[in-house]
Amino acid sequence: MSYCCSDDCGGLDFTKTPVAEIYGSNCFSNAVMRERLPKNIYKEILAVQNGEKELTLEVAEVVAASMREWAIAKGASHYTHLFQPLTGLTAEKHDSFIAPTGEGKILMEFSGKELIKGEPDASSFPSGGLRATFEARGYTAWDVTSPAFLKQDRTGTTLCIPTAFISYYGQALDKKVPLLKSIDALSKQAVRVLRALGNNTTKRVFTTVGPEQEYFLVDKGFYDQRPDLMLTGRTVFGVLPAKGQEMEDHYFGAIKERVADFMRELNYELWKVGIPAKTQHNEVAPNQFEIAPVYANATAAVDANQLVMETIRSVARRHGMEGLLHEKPYAGVNGNGKHNNWSMGTDDGINLFDPGENPESNARFLLFAAAVVEAVDRYALLIRSSVATSANDHRLGANEAPPAIVSVFFGGPLTEILDNIAEGKSGGKSVPGEKIQLGVTSLPALPKDVSDRNRTSPFAFTGNKFEFRMVGSSQSIATPNTYLNVAVAQVLSEFADKLEKASSKNEAIQSIIKESYGRHRKVVFNGNNYSDEWVREAERRGLPNVKNAVDALSVLTRSEIISLFETHKVLSKEELESRYHIYLEKYSKQINIEAGVTIEMARRAIFPAATSFAADLARDAASLAAIGAVSVPQEKRAKRIAELASELYDETAKLETTLSEAQGTGDAFAQAKAYFEKVRPAMDNVRTRGDALERLVAKEAWPYPGYEELLFKL
Repeated sequence: MSYCCSDDCGGLDFTKTPVAEIYGSNCFSNAVMRERLPKNIYKEILAVQNGEKELTLEVAEVVAASMREWAIAKGASHYTHLFQPLTGLTAEKHDSFIAPTGEGKILMEFSGKELIKGEPDASSFPSGGLRATFEARGYTAWDVTSPAFLKQDRTGTTLCIPTAFISYYGQALDKKVPLLKSIDALSKQAVRVLRALGNNTTKRVFTTVGPEQEYFLVDKGFYDQRPDLMLTGRTVFGVLPAKGQEMEDHYFGAIKERVADFMRELNYELWKVGIPAKTQHNEVAPNQFEIAPVYANATAAVDANQLVMETIRSVARRHGMEGLLHEKPYAGVNGNGKHNNWSMGTDDGINLFDPGENPESNARFLLFAAAVVEAVDRYALLIRSSVATSANDHRLGANEAPPAIVSVFFGGPLTEILDNIAEGKSGGKSVPGEKIQLGVTSLPALPKDVSDRNRTSPFAFTGNKFEFRMVGSSQSIATPNTYLNVAVAQVLSEFADKLEKASSKNEAIQSIIKESYGRHRKVVFNGNNYSDEWVREAERRGLPNVKNAVDALSVLTRSEIISLFETHKVLSKEELESRYHIYLEKYSKQINIEAGVTIEMARRAIFPAATSFAADLARDAASLAAIGAVSVPQEKRAKRIAELASELYDETAKLETTLSEAQGTGDAFAQAKAYFEKVRPAMDNVRTRGDALERLVAKEAWPYPGYEELLFKL
């Protein structure tokens, strides 16, 4: 396959062009702006990106002119403001660069005003009651911290400008606005702490994110024959073949040529727009894979991950496959996660989660690490709610994913140091009873890898970052990072209050870590999070275990959570309530679709196929009996299939009734609860019969491709 053509990519043949020439060729990055913009304008843009200045129309005009020339030279005819509404997907409205002159000719125009602000129709995007359905006006605002890029396909080239999305009255209608505000809130409080520690150079703290994206590939021919995969992203029927993933021979195995071909083009597409795709490999389940980028600032990483998911799907189709991002496409094998590697850094090059090599940096590290532990403990329910979806309900707590209990992993050495501080002992293995004076006496230097990795932990420290493993593969990572930022910002604000009032910095640091970690270390667990023993131990410790999304989302209505978001000016009460209703409605709608597909597949395909096959068996048995041959096995098989088909018919009717009752339930929470407690179990009852029939009906008589084809044939 050719990876590029002149229509799509300006003639570059990516199989022969050096990667260095490919990388960022379609990204209007800071490097491109430095080359194309006047020095004073580029300096202004950097100041805006760092939060030091507001963007002026005059600066935007110069940037827009340069961006337009760059895009048109690469074949762009349209531009779009790319934003992330509360659907969790990416939205775009394309406008052409053309402006009629009145003489039958056109100019190619793109103004600073058009760069800064767009106005897509907002009426059909979910608002959760923030606006009436007839109120259509919405605004997109350029996010200067995330670079513009070119999207290319067979239809042409489009300039894509990452933006935020707000209503006419200024409410956040997207996932980007709260993220940007949460980063500002975290920066403000972290800088306060650093100032109190004697750092007078850092001006801003930012978060970096590196999401590891898991996905399945399936042959497009099989995918097109499965209405459940097409409409819901997962199989609502299906049984494992004799072999599943138990041999674990797919994990890190040799990549099939067809998949390698796909991965090569996927990398090229991502590299073109400046996404630093770094790692790719086979995952544990058959036909499951992972791609991971190098870390980037949080806003750019969020936009990039949305594009990664979209590109997986589009490139897969060009290779005759479909990319599956659902958290649990197949029952019985591992599902898809998206490990959110989160860290904090400063504008002058300090990683706040890097232990460092001297007492001062170690003390700073332990202070910020303690803040994270306290934030995760105090706001565990909020963090749990950030990954609450109907799809993730299938995954959390299964044997390949963390349980719904939020805990932190530090490993033995680091846990020992923090435990000793909490107990007033030495920071490391030294003289019993020796007191540690943080920042004065020597704290044992901590190596970068302070422990082994713990793949079962929901929130694991992995050297100089925390890996939040509960995030679902199909989710936007904006919400988990927003909630995490706000939780840590609140704890840091309280630390800053104490440090700013303290007469002795060193005593204050030790006191804060001792008190905070001592009170909240119950959330630290270094063992096997998959074990039943941990579930019991977590309950003994008083840690919440919210097993379903519906209950998890209810935390958004709590007064202390509303106060948290309002205090840091990230979300208002009405904006939080709107999200609560939107996420509950999405939960109900998703299961409603899944139930509808279950009914359709059972009634219109599986039941007819099973009864027809049973009738054929019965006729064969009768024919054999007529000539005196043994017919008992055929009779038994036909009878069992008929019994299961009858049960399938009855359970499908029950599901239909249950679904109708759930659809008529009143408020959003009650309806979502009905879908969880009644509709999903009714679906499972139908599936049990359907899957039992699949084991008995001849393969050629079964109406759908089975798991053997879906999981093993590429």
